[in-house]
Amino acid sequence: MASVETLRLMTLNIAHGRGLSLYQGFHSAKGIERNLDRIASLLKRTKPDIVALQEVDADSHWNKRIHLLDALQLKADFSHSELGIHNIRSGKKPLAYGNGILSQHGIEHTDTQVFGRATLGEKGFLYAEVKVAGGVLPIINLHLDFRSKKRRLLQVEHLIEYLEARHLEKGGEYYFSPIVLGDFNTHVAKHKDAVEHLFKYLQGHCAYNLYPKRGKTFPSYFPVHALDFIFVPPSYRVMQCRVVKTYVSDHRPVLIDLQIRE
Repeated sequence: MASVETLRLMTLNIAHGRGLSLYQGFHSAKGIERNLDRIASLLKRTKPDIVALQEVDADSHWNKRIHLLDALQLKADFSHSELGIHNIRSGKKPLAYGNGILSQHGIEHTDTQVFGRATLGEKGFLYAEVKVAGGVLPIINLHLDFRSKKRRLLQVEHLIEYLEARHLEKGGEYYFSPIVLGDFNTHVAKHKDAVEHLFKYLQGHCAYNLYPKRGKTFPSYFPVHALDFIFVPPSYRVMQCRVVKTYVSDHRPVLIDLQIRE
């Protein structure tokens, strides 16, 4: 783990623990566990302090009702975790999944925001306040729609409204400005899409930077798109950022080292 003056963050869509296969329901419980072991090995090797995960199941029929975040917390030795459910369905084929956070630092407050009412394929974000050196770091773990640009833009507007409300609630200031990271399901060069829209908003408030500067994240076996990003406020100095070559999912993770500015 990084020292208290620095932070290492990762974002990774774990694709319901299915690895590179097309559907998690094709796996036995042992197959899902093997994929979780691979993800845990990646986390132990790269040693992030905070991990934002997308497509994380709590109680879903299609991956044998294994609680993925609980398993990864245990396997990768993280002190804290939080899961924000965006999809929930009861019945003979239950579903419960969303975005998760693993952290070596205490998580003081969380809030789950769901963009719609669908019980399958719904997106949203998990807001978390993580206790770090010098104060509390707000984290937004975000997953946007993959089908529709219009829907992605509406989802970003939902996030912007939420950030404005949190800003007012905190009396006009955070301990630190929030870090936003996750799976945006669109690339930075796509004109008038979600990444550009959110970046312009955040830069309008302070000098945010967008990472990775180079490197593709999807699909992991032959990446041609950058879909996974980390928006970093000026309260942090970026020491390095890289896309990690690994095949634990159809996405490659983005790993970033930050230093808290004095």
